Amino acid sequence: MSHTEGGAESDKRMLRREFITVRNRLTTDDLREAATSLAERALGLPELARARTVAAYVSVGSEPGTLALLDTLLARGVRVLLPALLPDNDLDWGAYAGEGSLARVQHGGKMALFEPAGERLGPDAVTDADVVLLPGLAVDARGMRLGRGGGSYDRVLARLERAGAHPSLVVLLYDGEVVGHLPEEPHDRPVHAAVTPSGVRRFTA
Repeated sequence: MSHTEGGAESDKRMLRREFITVRNRLTTDDLREAATSLAERALGLPELARARTVAAYVSVGSEPGTLALLDTLLARGVRVLLPALLPDNDLDWGAYAGEGSLARVQHGGKMALFEPAGERLGPDAVTDADVVLLPGLAVDARGMRLGRGGGSYDRVLARLERAGAHPSLVVLLYDGEVVGHLPEEPHDRPVHAAVTPSGVRRFTA
């Protein structure tokens, strides 16, 4: 690994801590209001209006809330796929059928995640998605996303690329998390748009 790549990695670690610290200061009211606004903004996206299948995720802790968004997509008749974390940090997928279809799963020392309780569709199921909603901690002016560092979504993006699938990639964030520039590594792929409670930011790759 070159010095610059190692540098990018340690810069990312530091930035992750900073963004998570800010998120952890949010109150329950902040989280609730942000989730409502975020769902409204996201549902206004033409990409989501046209989508038949959306790969999404269930927010945990202080992440921008996604449940209201998932439920509205489901009510619209959209097929919503949710990830299930595999032991090697890759993601399997299952269909969302409402809040009752989620199971709380504890992964080792990591935080508990809410995953689809039903049938597993395999890691390649994501290649059917018209839109992929990605978690993240920040995005920069080029659309480069700062993830949590587990690498799960790097694998998803690589899988989409290998399959020749070109869904719209949308990251869900808070307002202060769209920044000028983030460190990047060779495997990083830009997203097409970021949705925050106050609006939508598009990036031209």
